[in-house]
Amino acid sequence: MIADNDRSGYFGASDTPYIIGNTETKSFEKWWLEKCGILRNTFINDAMCAGTHYEHKILEHIGVENMDRQIIIEDLKLRVNLDGDMNRKIYEVKTYKRENGFKVPKRYVNQVNVQMFATGFRSADIVAYGLTEYDYRNYFNPIDDERLSFHPVEYDERWINNIYLPRLEYFAECLKKGVMPRCLKQ
Repeated sequence: MIADNDRSGYFGASDTPYIIGNTETKSFEKWWLEKCGILRNTFINDAMCAGTHYEHKILEHIGVENMDRQIIIEDLKLRVNLDGDMNRKIYEVKTYKRENGFKVPKRYVNQVNVQMFATGFRSADIVAYGLTEYDYRNYFNPIDDERLSFHPVEYDERWINNIYLPRLEYFAECLKKGVMPRCLKQ
């Protein structure tokens, strides 16, 4: 839970869908203007608030000691914020509505792969926690072990080197020059 909400000037691990996605969309254009510091995204909802408030509680509950570490790789304009890490292992917390269940989407796996690339760590878990309606109204509820699940993520060096890094390098150059990336499709 990094306090600075300015997401301009750098790409984060959660930006990965834009890095590897289609550059010919309105959402990409809006995202790019945010990266250039022209627009600022101030969107927030109940799910985001609950996730932010429960993140540290979940990490503390499972015994993770290091929280909110940031890694910057300046030449790639990459700024990765870790929820938690300990003993060279990354812990990425995701909350969800318990009644909907949890399945790990590819975007989360890609996000954690970028975190592993940035840190050099090769071990990571997505820590999922199912929130009830009561949790969205009261951020002081204790963590329930029954609602925690751990989803290991394997490092995908081929995806990093062949898909992610070439596009990140190109985007970093565009950001440094202050130009819109040319048409790229997935």
